[in-house]
Amino acid sequence: MDRSSRISRRQFVRVGSAATLGALSLPYIIPSSALGQGPGTGANQRITMGFIGAGGKGMHNLDQLMQFPEVQVVAVCDVDRRHLTPAQDHVHGYYTEKTGKEWRGCGAYVDYRDLVARDDIDAVCVSTPDHWHALTTVAAADAGMHVYCEKPLANSVGEGRAMVEAVTRHKVVYQNGSHERSTSSIRSACELVRNGYIGDLKSIRINLPCSDPHHLEAQAYKQIPPPEPVPPELDWNHWLGHTPEVPYAERRCHFWWRFILSYGGGEMTDRGAHVIDIGQLGAGMDDTGPVEIEAKGEQTPGSLYNAWWNYSFTNTYANGLKLIGVCEDPRGLKFEGSEGSIFVHIHGGALEAEPASLLDIKLPEEKMTLGRSPGHHRNFVEAILGQAQPMAPAEAGHRTASICHLNNIAMKIGRPLKWDPVAERVTNVEEANDLLTPRMRMPWKLAWRGRRY
Repeated sequence: MDRSSRISRRQFVRVGSAATLGALSLPYIIPSSALGQGPGTGANQRITMGFIGAGGKGMHNLDQLMQFPEVQVVAVCDVDRRHLTPAQDHVHGYYTEKTGKEWRGCGAYVDYRDLVARDDIDAVCVSTPDHWHALTTVAAADAGMHVYCEKPLANSVGEGRAMVEAVTRHKVVYQNGSHERSTSSIRSACELVRNGYIGDLKSIRINLPCSDPHHLEAQAYKQIPPPEPVPPELDWNHWLGHTPEVPYAERRCHFWWRFILSYGGGEMTDRGAHVIDIGQLGAGMDDTGPVEIEAKGEQTPGSLYNAWWNYSFTNTYANGLKLIGVCEDPRGLKFEGSEGSIFVHIHGGALEAEPASLLDIKLPEEKMTLGRSPGHHRNFVEAILGQAQPMAPAEAGHRTASICHLNNIAMKIGRPLKWDPVAERVTNVEEANDLLTPRMRMPWKLAWRGRRY
């Protein structure tokens, strides 16, 4: 296929998805009998995909998306060849040994810019550490590629807004990795809340525990590790990206980065991007956020891991609704109304209600306003093909992540914050605004709302 054909093909995929996104005003319900059918199944209409980040979550996303007949994986990227080479081999093995599909080869890249420079890729999946979500997503959107990106949307408020602006500007499909939104029972619970079956929604209780074994191990770590030799397979400077230059240490890198605020937001963003996200969905707040942020927590003194533990927070919306969070089990959230309550367990989507009869309600079709998903990854594919809207669009992911980041900022500042969700600025503590977006190490730059960082 020559270059002009590839460009025309990508334009076809983009126009089809953009037209559908513009035409649909409500989420959709798609019958299972239709899955795997439609305009994307032909060889000339396949969705070619590249994968940026090939660690544990990256390989999970790869396996999920590679199974669909419309998808063909043509590129993988990772700064660590210990991830990159097995991912490339895995793709090769899948196509040549298991499916018998036409094999086009799979490029392997250390630098994501080389991947997005290709003109034969329709979509990318971003499964990097959080501090890389914004730069990779914006670059892909600028190249006209659709994006599935892991949660949280970004590692700061400003980076998240830049992602939303890029996705909107280029009219590409974006799916945030907040897969709890595709759980049928959770969507049912949110519909009960939004349709008034628990009365007036008064508060949302967020349980966001830090009791998993990896939490306890991170909390018990009370030192800064000494510099270690950089593994020869790892491009450490590229892994750091726009963040400050620091020595390599295994404890600073794969998996454990989530507890270092330069790279992640601790459990507040790691699972908060799931739990708080469902609160936003049930309250109908996907395009806005609280106006008052109060939060307190603890950090482990002397530790490399400067994320917050033992936190509590109260976030108040303009209508008086309160989002009240604690660091307690079980993981999930409770919608509290004037006439009842519903508790949603994260993960799995098990429901509890008071009165229990709430869960016996069969909503009429006209009140099932949130639709249903055939699966989070499948929903992304169908959105690209113009058959659906994404269940976790960029704006919704941005608003959820912003709440998480603002709670972290309030804990760092040590003061309550007044937040303007339209201007996306703190109005009472100017120094908090300096924490909305990181100052990026050269040569990395990012722009949002006219600002450059």
